[in-house]
Amino acid sequence: MIVQKLIQQYPIISDQMSVDRLTTILLYLEKILEQNIAGDITEFGCYIGTTSLFIRRMLNNFPINKDTKFYVYDSFDGLPDKVSQDISPIGQEFKKGELKISKKSLINEFKKANLIPPIIEKNWFSNIPDNALPQLIAFAYLDSDFYNSVSDSLKIVWPRLSINGQIIIDDYNREALPGVDKAINDFFFKSKLNFNLKTINHLALITKIN
Repeated sequence: MIVQKLIQQYPIISDQMSVDRLTTILLYLEKILEQNIAGDITEFGCYIGTTSLFIRRMLNNFPINKDTKFYVYDSFDGLPDKVSQDISPIGQEFKKGELKISKKSLINEFKKANLIPPIIEKNWFSNIPDNALPQLIAFAYLDSDFYNSVSDSLKIVWPRLSINGQIIIDDYNREALPGVDKAINDFFFKSKLNFNLKTINHLALITKIN
């Protein structure tokens, strides 16, 4: 009910996000908040802040989780260089520097929406210092596009993710962005990690299990 109300009430401010994908992300976040899974909320790759704004609105609807912090990480320099795992014959539009947006622009979107901005760290994922990361994560949304970015964010999130915590990775099973699938496969299926993976609406939904 909360998710549908928010989707109907507020605009999606970027064409990089669809209603179906946003609804799925928020429904899984809602489950985490309802279950009061220990840890904070994180987003790796935010662009203009469409998902960030809705995550904040969800948190505002769960005052019982008042101590939960919301962290956003982005280089604010657009897409990085591709590596060999990212090469796709139909992915030529995804070039270095695309989707660049300033940190100030993100903060302004929160001001316009009359929402409290998240804790924002401007950095490449591989360079994020430990003191800029939560000790425990309940929910992580990864919109990282390329192999190294997804791999780097998974290396950060997984050791900090609570049991029954949730990772959602965007752009799964998209021919134009093959590095996303390859990063997920290399990280999870070449390891002995305990996880459950489902896919819907080009999202990989990964739950940490005992």
